[in-house]
Amino acid sequence: MFYRKFIKRGLDIFLSFVAFIILFPIFIIIGLFIKIDSHGPIFYYQERLGKDECLFMLIKFRTMSHKERKSHRQIFSGDPEITSFGRILRRLKIDELPQIINVIKGEMSIVGPRPCLPEIKMKFGKYADIRFEVKPGLSSLAATKGSVHLTWDEKGYYDAHYVQNLSFMMDIKIIFNTFKVIVIGEDRLFKYSSK
Repeated sequence: MFYRKFIKRGLDIFLSFVAFIILFPIFIIIGLFIKIDSHGPIFYYQERLGKDECLFMLIKFRTMSHKERKSHRQIFSGDPEITSFGRILRRLKIDELPQIINVIKGEMSIVGPRPCLPEIKMKFGKYADIRFEVKPGLSSLAATKGSVHLTWDEKGYYDAHYVQNLSFMMDIKIIFNTFKVIVIGEDRLFKYSSK
């Protein structure tokens, strides 16, 4: 409880500011490649649910063709709408890095349940409400356990487990395992069939 109330936010600010300073030149290069690869903006903004179900605008590097979508659907690595450069960004999780800005603004944390769209909240079933007791994160326990290969119920279970057992050591372990997922790749690391 002490870590959640008094230390976690300070750690978020420190890590996100350091990361932003180090990654800023890389962000510029990525932005240029996105513009060269396909027509459309560099960043993609989407309304998501944060702590206490407060809405905020999530920031990502755009990885898909620039067109209007009226409904949410699960996006897998082979989706035809993903651009050539977008596939690389998604494989390495680089598309999520602009969310460092969301962390700096206090809308997200380095670690926490991944922020969901308002319309898919109830897909988490009995775990739907507990996810919003903490800020959403750049990475999550569910992301290190199978990510898109998990069912909604499994994602909800891992999110609830995180909220109920949140600690400094758990955050460190999730950060470490996130790098493991990035290096090895989700499809190679997790042997689940796509849901």
